Order: sequence, then structure tokens, then C-alpha cells
Amino acid sequence: MNRLRLWKNRAGFTLVELLAVMAIIGILAAIAAPSYVRHTIRAREVVLLEDLYQMRQSIDAYYADKAKYPDSLDELVSSRYLRGIPKDPFTESTTTWIVVPPDPMPESGDLAEGGVFDVHSGSNRVSLNGTPYRDW
Repeated sequence: MNRLRLWKNRAGFTLVELLAVMAIIGILAAIAAPSYVRHTIRAREVVLLEDLYQMRQSIDAYYADKAKYPDSLDELVSSRYLRGIPKDPFTESTTTWIVVPPDPMPESGDLAEGGVFDVHSGSNRVSLNGTPYRDW
């Protein structure tokens, strides 16, 4: 009887109960961590796709308005086709974009005016679907 009263009046958890809770939390964290990492990478991929789309749209609009390609990405900003050069979500920098110059025109062999025909990510990483980000 005395033991029953002592057992009911105890305050706190036993070491075994705490270890069981910690084990359950560890298992749940181990299950959730890979999913979290994959979702953050996917979010960065979506940002990269949108940044590339917007920059390519701006390059095309610049060419349509001025009949030449911009000399640099900074020219798109100074001409107000972009508000600013976006950060590459994988390199965390605005200076790592790979600028692709225009190809020679097929009929004359001359280069189109300007220096920015296309833009790619400067990241060396590979996407979730297996293609390098610099090929996007």
C-alpha cells in the first residue's frame, strides 16, 4: 500500500521512458531528413528554371527592340529589361552565370551583334533528374 502511494506521487520520467521517446524522435528525424533535403533542392531547381526563363525572355525582348543582343547581363539591367541580375540558387552568386555568345549567322557567317545570346547556370552540380545545371 505504501509503495502504491509512492508510485502515484512520483514526479518525472524514468530513464527508460526518456530513452524510448528519444529513439522514436530519432527514427522520425531519420525518415524526414532525406525528404526535406530533396524538397529544398527541388525548390532551388524551380528558382533556377524561373531565373533562366526570365533572363532569356529579357534577352529576346532586348533583341526584338534593338536588333542586337546585349553585350552583357549588366546591360539588361541598365536598359531596364531586368531589375537586377538574379543570384544563381546553387552558387549563391550573381557573377557565376555562363554567358553564351551568338552563333555565326548561317547566310553570311558573320556574328550577330552583342555578346549575350543565352545564359546558363555556373554550378557544377547535377540535378535530381541527372542532368548538370549548366546544361539547362
